[in-house]
Amino acid sequence: MEELSDALTRQRQEEQRRALRVLLARPLIRSDDSAFPLIRRHAAMLRDWLAREAGWHLQSERDFVRLHKRPADRDDPTRPATVGRGIQRKTFNRRRYALFCLLLADLERGDAQITLGRLGEGLGQAVSDPALAERGLAFSLDHQEARRDLVVVVRLLMELGVLVRVAGDEEQFLRRGLEGDVLYDVDRRLLAALLVTARGPSLVALNGADAELDLDARLHALSETFVPDTPDGRNRELRHRLVRRLLDDPVVYREDLDEDEVAYLVNQRGPLLRRLHQATGLVAEVRAEGLALVDPDGELTDEKMPAEGTEGHLALLMAERLAVAGPEGVALEETEGWIREWQTSFRRYWRKSACEPGAAHGLARQTLARLASLRLVERQGEVVIPLPALGRFRVHTPHLPDAPVNSQPDLAESSFDE
Repeated sequence: MEELSDALTRQRQEEQRRALRVLLARPLIRSDDSAFPLIRRHAAMLRDWLAREAGWHLQSERDFVRLHKRPADRDDPTRPATVGRGIQRKTFNRRRYALFCLLLADLERGDAQITLGRLGEGLGQAVSDPALAERGLAFSLDHQEARRDLVVVVRLLMELGVLVRVAGDEEQFLRRGLEGDVLYDVDRRLLAALLVTARGPSLVALNGADAELDLDARLHALSETFVPDTPDGRNRELRHRLVRRLLDDPVVYREDLDEDEVAYLVNQRGPLLRRLHQATGLVAEVRAEGLALVDPDGELTDEKMPAEGTEGHLALLMAERLAVAGPEGVALEETEGWIREWQTSFRRYWRKSACEPGAAHGLARQTLARLASLRLVERQGEVVIPLPALGRFRVHTPHLPDAPVNSQPDLAESSFDE
């Protein structure tokens, strides 16, 4: 009986780990997802763990579960929403995010069914607001580029399950406009669960003290939570900020943390990392410059490296070259020159469009954006600066260590390139 009890305990812990990993990778899970029953079965444990360790709320409903994640760094631009896969993948920019928010507001006021053309007309009316017009936001169904932005935003809503196509085709709408309209059902329960804030937008008033807030201050007001002015309250908030960074960011650099976060991490690093490993299966890697939670299975990352295909090969080549560039970095123009060299060397292995004249300009920026999202480099204007974790891709001459075989390095003193 004791062995059976131990086996059941291990099985329950493994199920809870799988459920948590799914939520971290996909914060919105619908009832038609194979992982939905597993998450619902362990919802109580997951809700308690997420609230205690990260300060995140788990909403569990009959037809979906929603993890209300709030990022530790609201200024991180490296992981925008995407639609599609491979070379067909479309990335969200500021304009598409603005249209996305306007669509959500329109859908909230709309009926249970709506057409793509009606959504476009609603956007045209919304952008006529003087506050939006002053900022250069414009939209008209007469322009194919505007219709393309609308379709990208709608396809994200379809992936999330907020919109379900009933009839029509978006490609026809792109080519023919309102003559190729599309009809959708609207899932209002999922729609209401999309927005993740600690404070409702309507509570950030447009008059009084809030009237003077700029965009960054308004975003802060939406996500700001009450922190008790006690040692326990401050420590809990520090733990939440660090756990969010460790679970969301590929690498957490010490220089990006404030003094209180560094002090908390120094004192609580061991217990904190053990709890995260037990709950998620992520393996902690501690170095002098910072630390990272590594996923041996490669499931919890938006960008994989190494990866297959032209982009994957190019990312590895770029990482190896930048790893020896020095802390002062290299000019963006120089990285384009490297790609033009590689176009000749690897023409037979890369897809045809990547070797066309002028392709190096876009490929350089796309590849550097991928490395930046992995916290391996950062862009400072027209200069690319390597970050410490990029040292992993530096090629060294093999050598035998002088230290005894049984000696273990002090991880806190070693670097990412060792």
